[in-house]
Amino acid sequence: MANPASAPLLRVEAITMTFGGIVAIDNLSLDVKQGQILALMGPNGAGKTTTFHVIAGVHKPDRGSIVFEGRDITAMRPDGRCRAGLARTFQITQPFEQLSVTENIMVGARPFHSTMAELRKACEAYADKVGLGDKLDAPAKGLSTGQRKRLELARAMATRPRLLLMDEVTGGVDMKSIPGLIDLVRTLRSDGLTIVLIEHNMKVISELADEAIFMNRGARMVSGTPREVASDPAVVELYLGEAADGH
Repeated sequence: MANPASAPLLRVEAITMTFGGIVAIDNLSLDVKQGQILALMGPNGAGKTTTFHVIAGVHKPDRGSIVFEGRDITAMRPDGRCRAGLARTFQITQPFEQLSVTENIMVGARPFHSTMAELRKACEAYADKVGLGDKLDAPAKGLSTGQRKRLELARAMATRPRLLLMDEVTGGVDMKSIPGLIDLVRTLRSDGLTIVLIEHNMKVISELADEAIFMNRGARMVSGTPREVASDPAVVELYLGEAADGH
């Protein structure tokens, strides 16, 4: 009998997701261990974000199952998954633009605090952790792309997740801001967070991820360490080679 302590934090088992006859995810399985950073790679349309949607509960797969901390959550609603300890960020950030940084974070943190004073103090701590401590009262609409990405992380962390699905945390961010975001993700991991990330920047993946899965047409094509995946001939031809050629 398997040792429960060795079981993965998240197990995605043979999921298939179709839309009008188009296969978005094709019999995909993956395990995420406690404390791991797993990267999902692949060209646009490979099924990465749809995989996030299925794990987060936005879509119910046609076949397969999602097991989180030993519990089958395949039929669970997104809000239930959030309360269970699973959170996500989005590639295109959508903060409440008229609200301040602190107020945005309070939206996610409210269920975990009994008083407004306690809530505000906790949210200020989340803002400080992601590097927005000097922007507590600033409206979200005035933030840069990099600052919005940090706010997105703070809002997710305010729900007290154990697993975070992180979609393109460096996407659209200027090059000088990327090292700071990499350091932030490392800090979150050192605090005990398990992370699955979608990322196109190979440098970011190589610096953060323990394991990478390259997807194409909804299916796992290659997996291994970031170095192994990046050097795989099929990946180079399909993805990295095209990027190098400017396509």
